[in-house]
Amino acid sequence: MQPGRQLSTSIDATVPTAARMYDHYLGGKDNYAADRAACEELDKVVPSTRALALNNRRFLQRVVRTLAEDYGIRQFLDHGSGLPTQDNVHQVAQRVDPASHVVYVDNDPMVLVHGRALLEQDERTAVIQADIRDTETIFSHVETQRLIDFSRPVAVLFNSVMHCIPDSDTEGPPALVHRVLERLVPGSFMVMCQLVSEDPKVREFVTDFMAQATQGHWGRVRQEKDVATWFEGMDILEPGLVEVSTWRPDSEVTPRQLTQEWIEFGGVGRIR
Repeated sequence: MQPGRQLSTSIDATVPTAARMYDHYLGGKDNYAADRAACEELDKVVPSTRALALNNRRFLQRVVRTLAEDYGIRQFLDHGSGLPTQDNVHQVAQRVDPASHVVYVDNDPMVLVHGRALLEQDERTAVIQADIRDTETIFSHVETQRLIDFSRPVAVLFNSVMHCIPDSDTEGPPALVHRVLERLVPGSFMVMCQLVSEDPKVREFVTDFMAQATQGHWGRVRQEKDVATWFEGMDILEPGLVEVSTWRPDSEVTPRQLTQEWIEFGGVGRIR
């Protein structure tokens, strides 16, 4: 990918986006009829998607709280952050320490508009528009440089976003992970999960459906073994790589993923 790739600044309400579909599943209002229609069609084949999205969001909140409380992380770089909702990364982190810094990254112009409005009075948090594969632009951005000190540990978040990235030797998930991790000091963390399925029919349907619905802004549904390779060489926090509703649940009555046609799979790795 060429650094500084030109991104759209206009919002097309007729083409669904993953960010707005996710917003709809979370009960948000920043989505359009096209997004809701795409969700309705998706639900016909993978009906657990709304529960999956909710559990994914809770996973992100637990991870951020854990990294802030137990590991002293005060810097978060959130790739593919999506539209702001309740209990965003900066809100969770700043409840632990108000001095925590967060940079959100997304290529959806709607995320930029709503995110900047939300954070207008928060000097410790910023939203930048960039393709998450454009590591050089993200790391050198003036807001990233202002808020993130890369000589100290950072948590980089890839929460439910890698399935939007196509496979490619230079731009696919393994290459992206390598580019990001090589810029971080030991003691930094990577949070990663993506949609996976061990059913080839589900993988094929969702991959084809989302690629068509989003007009090519999609990668593919992968398998657990694919995600595991992205953590190679890292120390993986307990309980390991798992279906995300089982990652350090707040209680035994915390909602769990009940159906398995597809799941959010991942965990947290620490750089040695």
